Amino acid sequence: MLIRTYSSLWMIGGFVFVVYMGHLYIWAMVVVIQIFMATELFNLLRRSSEEKQLPGFRLLNWHFFFTAMLFTYGRFLSRELVNTVTSDHLLYKLVSGLIKYQMFICYFLYIAGFVWFILTLKKKTYNYQFKQYAWTHMILLTVFAQSSFTVANIFEGMFWFLLPASLIVINDIAAYLFGFFLGRTPLIKLSPKKTWEGFIGASVTTIISAFLLANVMGHFQWLTCPRKDLSTGWLTCDPGSMFKPEHYFLGDWFPWKEVFLLPVQWHALALGLFASIIAPFGGFFASGFKRAFKIKDFGDSIPGHGGITDRMDCQMVMAVFAYIYHQSFISPHN
Repeated sequence: MLIRTYSSLWMIGGFVFVVYMGHLYIWAMVVVIQIFMATELFNLLRRSSEEKQLPGFRLLNWHFFFTAMLFTYGRFLSRELVNTVTSDHLLYKLVSGLIKYQMFICYFLYIAGFVWFILTLKKKTYNYQFKQYAWTHMILLTVFAQSSFTVANIFEGMFWFLLPASLIVINDIAAYLFGFFLGRTPLIKLSPKKTWEGFIGASVTTIISAFLLANVMGHFQWLTCPRKDLSTGWLTCDPGSMFKPEHYFLGDWFPWKEVFLLPVQWHALALGLFASIIAPFGGFFASGFKRAFKIKDFGDSIPGHGGITDRMDCQMVMAVFAYIYHQSFISPHN
């Protein structure tokens, strides 16, 4: 417990520092996390005895990984990249051309990897090679694709990254505390330590926290302004109606007859509801996965916590929902 607490304080301190530094640094942090997660999962089914006969086979997995990275971030950040180089005409034309043909370039890189894989097939290792090929694509689909939505949320405004991520942490801590002190009724067989008392207590805590945190975060332009380029300067913008206080009259039955709330707080309730009811199933999925492979943790990257993947299971599910919710109900359509 002491080691776990100590490493948690380091992680929280490092996370706060990265958020203070800005959007590009958070993006870099997400990329590092994705690489660590991919490493842990690539190693899960790795057999050194098989790979001795396949020189360079591990390099092929990373070829697919970085091809997916180029494709995904090229789609998400094309606008920011173009806006960054507008002052240089030659560089602008080069970047615009790369973005125009980005899909073709990524497809060519993928096909190159596909041909590479076929040319490296060996008679006695067919089974292992095709399992690894499928496993690599599964990692890209379930890990990389989902966690990449986090970056899209960051550039829409750090509010849409920080609030969902904070709600997962709050839900995790509240579930542990309520389960530890009040837990009696088992929730799900995949995680015997999870209880209904912990689940319900954490849900109520997370929803209330979402409503209150949205009000606090919504007053900081550094968190609410979208980043439209890849610079690191301070942000100022018109926060929009979503982050402008509105007056609500409560009547004579309440101690406070009137309050001022941000409209985004009502949307935060939806995020809190998802973080408390649906996102935990990402953790249950990871628990079932580890049981299938008879392992306790995905790795040992974080002392006392296990691997990076063990800490990011619910965050990935939450990031996708936050992005889809923002695009569906918040982002202006043009």
